[in-house]
Amino acid sequence: MSRQSYKEAGVDIDAGNALVEQIKPLAKSTDRPGTLSGLGGFGALFDLKAAGYEDPVLVSGTDGVGTKLKIAIECAKHDTVGIDLVAMCVNDLVVQGAEPLFFLDYFATGKLEVSEARDVVAGIAEGCRQAGCALIGGETAEMPGMYKAGDYDLAGFAVGAVERAAILTGAGVAPGDRLLALASSGIHSNGFSLVRHIAGKQGLTYADPAPFAAGQSLGEVLLTPTRVYVKSCLAAIAGGGVEAMAHITGGGLLENLPRVLPQGVEAQVSLDAWSLPPVFAWLAKAGEVPREEMLRTFNCGVGMVLVVKADKAAAAAQTLRAAGETVLEIGEIVPGKGAPRVTVSGGDATWPAA
Repeated sequence: MSRQSYKEAGVDIDAGNALVEQIKPLAKSTDRPGTLSGLGGFGALFDLKAAGYEDPVLVSGTDGVGTKLKIAIECAKHDTVGIDLVAMCVNDLVVQGAEPLFFLDYFATGKLEVSEARDVVAGIAEGCRQAGCALIGGETAEMPGMYKAGDYDLAGFAVGAVERAAILTGAGVAPGDRLLALASSGIHSNGFSLVRHIAGKQGLTYADPAPFAAGQSLGEVLLTPTRVYVKSCLAAIAGGGVEAMAHITGGGLLENLPRVLPQGVEAQVSLDAWSLPPVFAWLAKAGEVPREEMLRTFNCGVGMVLVVKADKAAAAAQTLRAAGETVLEIGEIVPGKGAPRVTVSGGDATWPAA
């Protein structure tokens, strides 16, 4: 009987060790106050007291990148989906007033390609730097037979903290509050199953020129990473007047904004406040996607919404712009009946029919 090894079964321990050594400097580059351990231990340590908290409440979240990964794999471009992974997690933390503290990732594949995985982790480290959180651990799983050749999957886990008295609950939202929208960088990481379906129906490959963006391929535009809103939003919160925030992900404006509103109010949104960005206008036209479906599937150019007291809205907008955000006032809170909801009106020629 011949001797067998784990490598012959499809799992290369040496490749995994080589990857850990290559990503240690990437993780180290994200260190922040409170980080106590590097990669390689059985568990990662973080000191809340060293991070400056007195009465902290921990806030946690987990997410993935979805089928946007299929585009990254087909384009052989792996250095930006890690930013998406971090952004999808940390943007969910900041809406509750929490500062992201640390991040862990899970990378799973059928056969580990060290250079490819390193590119993915490089993107994760960049996302952590943008969010001001530390990459303190993770897991790389090589599972032959579970994934097709070249495929991989990603999941992320973020933990943040907020002083107990500063948690954003939305309880103070009231009629007259203004809605400040922060522009998205593109599609972000939701709706890509529909995006891929529309591109396929149009007979396009990701190497083809984007029909709506001169000088860029379709793949390049679609892989634009999700914007990280953490630092700008924390600055706005510190300025006062922010009562609630909504990260506009799957479900769009119509389903995410009501999640942070109390009973008895509704959000009135005017689509006249912004034009539908070219990638979304193309998706709507090429896929014959009606307005409500667009607003329920995609961010449509708005990645984050802040609900701000009217007398603080101008100052909050100025703070956000100083932090690099494109800010639009898209509506206000009005009295409502029963469960909160979003009503929309207006819209120029870039928007599909209602």
